[in-house]
Amino acid sequence: MNSIELILERLNSGDDEAAREVFVAFEPYLRKVVRRQLPAELRVKFDSQDVVQSVWCDLLVCFRQRGTHFASAAQLRAFLLRATRNRFIDRVRQHGTSVKRERPIEWSEPRSNLTALLPRPSQVAEAGELWARLLRLCPAGHHEVLRLRRDGCTLDEISRQTGLHEGSVRRILRSLVVRLAVEDSLPPEAGIR
Repeated sequence: MNSIELILERLNSGDDEAAREVFVAFEPYLRKVVRRQLPAELRVKFDSQDVVQSVWCDLLVCFRQRGTHFASAAQLRAFLLRATRNRFIDRVRQHGTSVKRERPIEWSEPRSNLTALLPRPSQVAEAGELWARLLRLCPAGHHEVLRLRRDGCTLDEISRQTGLHEGSVRRILRSLVVRLAVEDSLPPEAGIR
């Protein structure tokens, strides 16, 4: 009597450990059966292990509740093969239609243009902190110049909207850059007063 037939006797008596041993013994064979029939386009939907494991989940319930009995190892193998093929056919039917209808997205632009258009939250926070520093470093009368520059206005547009000379606008912005650079070069404890 070979080892499968010994396990079969225990399986017929409802031994869960025997069911595990049968699974370990037959799983490679059943996976190979599924892999040979599995079309390449369905491999993204499921694989051989999915099919075999789902068969075993159902069969464990069947073994426990109904007390299914097998006369020989060959009968058990035929039963497992039939159950696995039926489950495989169900999966193919389940996913086959969707695979036939699925099409890759046609890109009209290169994929490199798929970057996010909005700044990351960390960039928004850094910009907010820098804006607060700039407002703190310049006099209140220059805040309008700073706001217009932040909005993308040119020096000429800022000059027209504020009534300041273009050279004055340039000087205000340059002095602010210098103050910012000086503040950045100071050691952290120098800012504590």
